[in-house]
Amino acid sequence: MIIIPTTKLNMDLIKNGILLSKNSVNNLFGQCEPWQVASITASGVLTSIWLWNFLFQDESLYNRLKTFTFTQIKKIPKFKKQVEEETKKISDLFENEVIENTKSEKYVVELPSQGISRDELIKTVNRYLNLGKYNWKEGFISGAIYYYDEELIKLLTDVYGLASYTNPLHSDIFPGICKMEAEVVRLVLNLFHGDLNSCGTMTSGGTESIVMACKAYRDFGRNEYGIKKGEIIVPRSAHPAFDKAAAYFGIKIIHISLNPDTYTVNLKKMENAITKNTLLLVGSFPNFPYGTSDDIEAISALGLKYNIPVHVDCCLGGFIAAFMPQAGFPLPPFDFILPGVTSISADTHKYGYAPKGSSVILYSDKKYRHNQYYVCTEWPGGHYGSPTVSGSRSGGIIAACWATLMYFGMNGYITSTKEVMDTKIFIEEQLRSMKGIFIFGKPTTSVIAIGSNDFNIYRLSDALNSRGWNLNTLQFPIGIHICITHLHTKPGVASLFIEDLRLELIEILKTPNVELTGKMAMYGMSATLPDRTIVGDITRYFIDAMYYTPK
Repeated sequence: MIIIPTTKLNMDLIKNGILLSKNSVNNLFGQCEPWQVASITASGVLTSIWLWNFLFQDESLYNRLKTFTFTQIKKIPKFKKQVEEETKKISDLFENEVIENTKSEKYVVELPSQGISRDELIKTVNRYLNLGKYNWKEGFISGAIYYYDEELIKLLTDVYGLASYTNPLHSDIFPGICKMEAEVVRLVLNLFHGDLNSCGTMTSGGTESIVMACKAYRDFGRNEYGIKKGEIIVPRSAHPAFDKAAAYFGIKIIHISLNPDTYTVNLKKMENAITKNTLLLVGSFPNFPYGTSDDIEAISALGLKYNIPVHVDCCLGGFIAAFMPQAGFPLPPFDFILPGVTSISADTHKYGYAPKGSSVILYSDKKYRHNQYYVCTEWPGGHYGSPTVSGSRSGGIIAACWATLMYFGMNGYITSTKEVMDTKIFIEEQLRSMKGIFIFGKPTTSVIAIGSNDFNIYRLSDALNSRGWNLNTLQFPIGIHICITHLHTKPGVASLFIEDLRLELIEILKTPNVELTGKMAMYGMSATLPDRTIVGDITRYFIDAMYYTPK
């Protein structure tokens, strides 16, 4: 018996295969001119490249086909005219609302020939600040204003005035402002269990904090691991600032669906989405739509398992979560106490009660923060470096944020957290006892999201709006939420909200199938439109209306 080695047999098969392929190609093109062979080869290569690029893009083939189909449909004259008419109505609706809210004031569209006196300016500003229909100082709104106290306002006005012309970009001229920023970062790091290696910067708000984190991880992945087409994996409920960062920095964003019972990210699907290009895993504590919190401990474990950074978005409730254990409300671990967590975003201008325009982005190590910085060494004006998107920044905001933290102190924040959480628990218990509505998941901090299986929940939002309450609308699925702030802890505010909601709910349940009207009908319609480009246009018209001046 002759035994043929396996390796030799495999080599013979490969050689025979190559020979057969070569002969087939020669027979196919044997009668062709050389220029024809070259043309066919070039066309084949270019077609293959085009096909590869067409099939394998950041946006899925399905989404591209859907966009293309809707774009072509909207070019049909009949549909084009209909879309233009409807969008004009929506644009006018937004613009008319602005006109109604400002009808008592004339618009100034040219500089006055002579400067206006101080008293007149203060009088005008006060009138402008009182435009609008919502009594926000008495807690009739969801979120937006998290604390209001005349004594604090006066303090921060004085502090901001003192530092209004300072700029931390010029650290040699204003070292005191830089010292205040460094102190804000360090004391917030300590609240979130940062160690001596942890670091961070202040930013202008939660969006910039998140955008800066994504920029840092894009560059870190590229510089450390050679990742050129980076991806970030986020829960479907994560803040759209991650989508904005992805759009700005050319990062692919992968949205992971939520568990339908808890409204937290599906961890198995998150793990399955991890690839060699994954830059970052994201969890929210809590998320904005539902106030529920992702399992940060499990996401941290995934980060360690695959050596991927983990960002925790605490922008909304971070300054409640940090004090909840001391206030008597235990929480699962969610911050730097978990070894896999590498960054946290938290807004000082929400439950930190600082003036608008301040947030912090925190890192577990300077290697991440270094990738956040922008540095230019070839400019004729000298070496340029800035920690965030902005070059010049307001020293007044930094000083006012620092002063707010000093004003409240640990005990002040613990007391405030207890008051907010007690109010949230009262409202949640009352809502859960009502028929016809339900609560999405288990809210962690201060947001309670409401839905209904019996009627369109936007009707409840509209009814409460008529009573002076302003709530946030949600989609996919539709819902509304209230973000409890310190303003809701004032005597009688929470009880009044519950009573108004109960009365409107009773009326709605008498006729649960009534159709939506007015602005709520538009919200309901936009939530069901398959062509999301139209919804995008609606949002652009809303933003346009913010810049309305008379023609």
